[in-house]
Amino acid sequence: MEQVMFIELGMGTDLHGQNITKAAVRAVQNAIRHNSMPGLRSVLPGGDLNAMKVHVKLALPCDHELLDPEAVKAVLPYGTLTLELLQGGMVTTSGVVLPDKDDKNDLIYVVNASVEVGF
Repeated sequence: MEQVMFIELGMGTDLHGQNITKAAVRAVQNAIRHNSMPGLRSVLPGGDLNAMKVHVKLALPCDHELLDPEAVKAVLPYGTLTLELLQGGMVTTSGVVLPDKDDKNDLIYVVNASVEVGF
């Protein structure tokens, strides 16, 4: 990425079910949910939103193999996406196991996201 224009941060959790992909998707959604970048088109080559580059860093508290990267990419509708997986996030406990919520244990996964947008 030649020029970073925006960096947004987000946090996502999966309270029940221990699904790291769900927590990661929520972290990226949290990072981008309250943003509009109408001026970005004026600086993108050709004004094309697909010329935008998006670099997502995810801090995951568990094995990276458990993440479905395509589900994370689906959250971002434009541009070329790169994904960087880091150790981090947090694991805590809910204190309850709810089988009807697909709980395997009482763990809560917390994922942190940094979404960089530029060209």
